[in-house]
Amino acid sequence: MKKKRIWVPIVLVILFILLHLSPKLALRTHVVFMGHPVAAVTSELIQDNYHNETDKNQLKKLDAKVYTLTEPPIEEATQSELRNFIVKEVGFLYFAEYYGEV
Repeated sequence: MKKKRIWVPIVLVILFILLHLSPKLALRTHVVFMGHPVAAVTSELIQDNYHNETDKNQLKKLDAKVYTLTEPPIEEATQSELRNFIVKEVGFLYFAEYYGEV
């Protein structure tokens, strides 16, 4: 019983690390947790050259890049496309957030 208690947190930490080892994995994981698993798996991820160039100084400070989903999901509340995401590097892990159409 005690061995099971020890392994569950260890497995969860390993899974968390694996899902954040690359920018694309972190972005797909974020989109899944936003409630759009199909879009997370089927959409192609490309670097958003427009935002990466225009926001270059800010992104450099954050150690981040902006990615775009080629087939973005639609947010039901606003009927807007969830297209652009910023992916920040923290140590050896990556974390994604919705960037919007800024």
